[in-house]
Amino acid sequence: MTASAIAVSPDTPGRIRSLNPVRDLPAVADLVEICFQSTMDRDGKRYLQDMRRSAENTSFLQWASRTADTISLPLTGFVWEDGGRIVGNVSLIPYNRRNKRVFLIANVATHPEYRRRGIGRLLTDAAMKQARNKHADEIWLQVREDNPGAITLYEELGFRELFRRTTYHSSSSAPVLPVAQGIQIRSRRATDWPRQNTWLERLHPQGISWYYSNFWNVFQPGLMNTLGNFLADINVDHWIASRGSVMVAAASVIYGRDHVDTLWAAASPDGSNDALHALLSRIRSSMSSRRGLLLEYPAHLSEDAIQAAGFVVHRTLLWMKAD
Repeated sequence: MTASAIAVSPDTPGRIRSLNPVRDLPAVADLVEICFQSTMDRDGKRYLQDMRRSAENTSFLQWASRTADTISLPLTGFVWEDGGRIVGNVSLIPYNRRNKRVFLIANVATHPEYRRRGIGRLLTDAAMKQARNKHADEIWLQVREDNPGAITLYEELGFRELFRRTTYHSSSSAPVLPVAQGIQIRSRRATDWPRQNTWLERLHPQGISWYYSNFWNVFQPGLMNTLGNFLADINVDHWIASRGSVMVAAASVIYGRDHVDTLWAAASPDGSNDALHALLSRIRSSMSSRRGLLLEYPAHLSEDAIQAAGFVVHRTLLWMKAD
């Protein structure tokens, strides 16, 4: 893929070229921060820290550059350069799952001074062509629900929305509304896992399972799995909400190595919002106020119950796939 293969408007300053991770990562990190700092969460800030830390390790970058097509890191893509200054970027991240070659287009960023000149479109188009040249089975991207201009652009380039996912953060200041009567909270038993697994698979589509790295393994009961989690330094807790003897909601928490823990919740499809609210309220109240809880759930599903338990919406992302 070369810059000459891309049509550039005469009034668009600069040129497109391939990303050079050894040289470009610090400037790309600065650009991403400028473009997304108002909406960046803790994961995003940690992502930038990792990018800048990697930029200081020349040996790692040289090795990673040679293997960029096989590791899921943002080390390939394109930048837009004007007078030696990087003002646009797109990353192309490969994933290999179940004999399927998937590419995620990410970090589509244009400096505010250069917007509305078609640079984002040209960068995204270049990334799509590069992915197809590398025999991609699927090409995906994520875009915020509150960015209609970008959504329209991606639709014009042939992307279609398949999923919409909301990320919530626990809030230490948000009040927790009273829970419904008749809901009991207990620890999970091994016999609860099949139903929890079914609910999780319903709420977290197989279409994007390549992105989650098969995290279900750490939730499974059994001595061998418990030992495996211990050896991998993975700590997990499980809770169940029941109405009488009937299990109606489940949640598992993976304790992070930093100050954020990841919560995976699921409920019966027959309308168990009161149980989900009670379960999340109990988990939030039992956690240290110094640690945050991160929850992802299908957009707008059980939103009132989740917010009533003291979780606030951070962002909603559209998952879009190229035709």
